[in-house]
Amino acid sequence: MKLHFLGANRQVTGSCYCLEANGLKIMVDRGMFHERPCLDRNWEPCPVPADQLAALVLTHVHVDHCGLIPRLVKEGFKGPIYCTPPSVELAEIVLRDSAHIQTEDARFKLKRHAKEGRQGKHPVVPLYVESDVERVLPYLRGVPYNTPLAIGESVSVTFHDAGHILGSAMPEFRVREREGERRVIFSGDIGQTKRPLIRDPSFFQQADYVVMETTYGDRDHPDSGDIASQLAAAINRTAARGGNVVIPTFAIERAQELVYYIGRLVRTGSIPRMDVFLDSPMAVDVTDIFRKHRDCLDEETWNLINSHEPPLRFPGLHLVRGTQESKAINEMKTPSIIMSSAGMCNAGRIKHHLRANITRPESTILFVGYQAQGTLGRQILDGHPIVRIHGREWKVRARIEQIDGFSGHADRSALMRWIGSLRKPPRRVFLTHGDEEASESFAAEMQAQLGWPVATPRYRDVVDLTAD
Repeated sequence: MKLHFLGANRQVTGSCYCLEANGLKIMVDRGMFHERPCLDRNWEPCPVPADQLAALVLTHVHVDHCGLIPRLVKEGFKGPIYCTPPSVELAEIVLRDSAHIQTEDARFKLKRHAKEGRQGKHPVVPLYVESDVERVLPYLRGVPYNTPLAIGESVSVTFHDAGHILGSAMPEFRVREREGERRVIFSGDIGQTKRPLIRDPSFFQQADYVVMETTYGDRDHPDSGDIASQLAAAINRTAARGGNVVIPTFAIERAQELVYYIGRLVRTGSIPRMDVFLDSPMAVDVTDIFRKHRDCLDEETWNLINSHEPPLRFPGLHLVRGTQESKAINEMKTPSIIMSSAGMCNAGRIKHHLRANITRPESTILFVGYQAQGTLGRQILDGHPIVRIHGREWKVRARIEQIDGFSGHADRSALMRWIGSLRKPPRRVFLTHGDEEASESFAAEMQAQLGWPVATPRYRDVVDLTAD
């Protein structure tokens, strides 16, 4: 039995692994790389030839976990792609959106290169287009949580809740060998406990090998108080000034959590009645999938459903798909809440709402997610007095606020509780999906607290587990 580490090694993105057992090669995730030094890897063929793979097991549909699947199919992969039923539906939305972004990026680069009279390292074509996504869809297979699935005669996989986004899973492989059965667990992205809507992450009592994420392996989340109270305070202050609350948001999970929290505030009278817009066709589609897959929701959400308080519906909520309806939002004269993508303000409809509100002292730009270096969102959050939107400079006069606590990843302490739930030491733990500093820091903490064998593999490392 071997483990191939093919992405998210001493870095966060590009999640990809291959489990080799009893003649089968099974890939876990095939994600896109986002870190600038690693972008070339998106263009390279899969290190394990695609036609040698028996199956692909997908933990969840964030692009850094699924974004290179269309290229894998293009390279000759023809096996089943196993994931949870919500992930089957979300994958189509996410991959179509990714193909659209690839196409637009290629068009922009072609224009820029022609203007500058230069040529880039790679051909100016998309990584893949929508027709490539179409070829992926027939291979998607929905597998319910906690239902063992045989892959060949000697390997099975069971999906357990990861608590990260709707449909996210921790695949547990059971491999039968002459020496007995071995359990291999891939954590996927481990969510926080006690989050709204979806169930908490699963904990395990037994494993032989664990491949574990460490995004926040070197720090805990700041304790910034109750999310609902912070949200209510920001909305109430802005409404009193007669302005709009503009919230850049991500289409999967973050948008639905905001709808959940704002709905509770509306029903309890904690904020005034006003129009609330979710202006993102992708987020609206994802919200519909949430409503469809009620079996994946947590007990608190079920209690709301049974009390006739739909958690993703409330008076005043408008789900906006059309362009004209989106434009009409900024013609309204009364205070409103506007949630729109993209979450880092680098593209999409959010830019139009920023243009309409960023110069208004009565409005608030409210950030609820991480803003990467170099993005428009980061510039606004860092206090730049003037920002450039759609080719024009705009003075920042709106109030800028941020709410911590919305992260979809477990922090250092929660990660330690997760791995520490095992009743006895696994043969080995492999730390991935974290910057090198975060992974190495967590490895040192594991050694200090548990004394278990732990490693932080490098890209394209192959670990032979036969001798263990």
